[in-house]
Amino acid sequence: MEQSEIILRAIGVLTETQEMVRRLSEDAEPDIETEDAQLGRLVTEAFPSIEIPAESSVEEAAEATIAALMPVTISLVGAFAFLFSELAEVHDSGRTDIKSADLLQHLALRLSRTDDGDR
Repeated sequence: MEQSEIILRAIGVLTETQEMVRRLSEDAEPDIETEDAQLGRLVTEAFPSIEIPAESSVEEAAEATIAALMPVTISLVGAFAFLFSELAEVHDSGRTDIKSADLLQHLALRLSRTDDGDR
């Protein structure tokens, strides 16, 4: 999964989370099953399956697991850190003309156009 796709998926997670929080603050049910949530799907699709040979030592199993999971973990954390930074920059600048959902949508459109231009 490319980094831009991970960022787009992270935008989906943040947008869905905002909607869930809004609904909960209105005492409404979020209407999303855990297995259908954006975050669950992102984690399921991004993290690889790991097969550890039965004869592996504990150390070898740990090393194989870390080697398989570290790159995607860094990509996911990087995506959310990038989005946090973008949201924080708008917040800290005192802008009131744009809501966080609008900024996320703008970022998603910008990334989508960049991806389309790469093809």
